[in-house]
Amino acid sequence: MSLNVIVLVHGYFLDSSAWRKVIPLLAERGLEAVAVRLTLNSLSEDTAIVQRAIEMQSRPVLLVGQSYGGAVITQAGNHAQVKGLVYVAAAAPDSGQSVDDWWSGYATAAVTEELRPYKDDRVALSRDGVRKYLAQDLSTKEADIIYATQGPFGARTTQDLVTHSAWRDKPAWYVVTTLDHTVPPATQQDSAERMGAEILVLQSSHVPMLSQPQAVADFIANAAASFGE
Repeated sequence: MSLNVIVLVHGYFLDSSAWRKVIPLLAERGLEAVAVRLTLNSLSEDTAIVQRAIEMQSRPVLLVGQSYGGAVITQAGNHAQVKGLVYVAAAAPDSGQSVDDWWSGYATAAVTEELRPYKDDRVALSRDGVRKYLAQDLSTKEADIIYATQGPFGARTTQDLVTHSAWRDKPAWYVVTTLDHTVPPATQQDSAERMGAEILVLQSSHVPMLSQPQAVADFIANAAASFGE
């Protein structure tokens, strides 16, 4: 049974349209892609969304997570249908860790200067924050679309614990973004090495699937190809 279903999981400040440039490039390689839309309410809710997307497929799945989406695939990836995990500038907590635990001890990312309260326990990113720190290698027009359509995230997305990290049991790939002002590159590199992941290093902001979609699509396709037919 060939592995040709890719489930794409977005991160903070984004929605499923973050993968709009990658999806057609995967299709050119014969890969079907499904992009989920997270609530950004809590890790448990978002894990359930991804698990439903997995169970809608009749074939094995490769999970791809960007930013906070990495934490989601780390939990959801324990599903038996999931054969591997691709992290794109993504959180990769270990078993018993939260996202906050995962990046604790590293330098504070510049993006935190532009976080704004969004009622109750949610947080949004300012327009300058998107332009300067999240997507600084996109055009102003593209960055402003992200700002206008962003999904403010809830505190539980950073605080909920991963019960068991799927990368402990399944092969992993990691895109490290060296110009990232949202998740420090050192945090990414250390995680990728801890997982024993195959690593691609890109000179990119936190959104390489938008700034360098061909490189990201090729990396995902190569990960899928490693499982054969």
